[in-house]
Amino acid sequence: MKKNLFTFVILFLMSALAMAHPKHPAGKVLRHVVIFKFKESSSAEDVEKVAQAFANLKKQIKEVKAFEWGINNSPEHFDQGFTHCFVLTFANEHDRDVVYQKHPAHQAFQEILKPHMDKVFVVDYWTK
Repeated sequence: MKKNLFTFVILFLMSALAMAHPKHPAGKVLRHVVIFKFKESSSAEDVEKVAQAFANLKKQIKEVKAFEWGINNSPEHFDQGFTHCFVLTFANEHDRDVVYQKHPAHQAFQEILKPHMDKVFVVDYWTK
């Protein structure tokens, strides 16, 4: 009886821990890709201000493990007006969903972005 109870308690604790910890496939990182289409009324200076504010999040939020960005340079013309691509790397979904999304620096960035964003396209994926 004690052995069954012990086994049950261990299995229960393992299940609880698995649910409590964020998903994190072994050996992988989470990429968060954000692509913006800016309003035609936004000046080049406005767009640069947004891009720099986004880039500054890496310095302000330690959970952002890597950050890069660039302006579309595809000759295929399938961009549908989306011009700026930003790629952030996180260790896990918790860091993206709870820490980054709710961080005051990210909230402040969104206020800088709002007057200039026409559309946004976001893709997230796990990679090595």
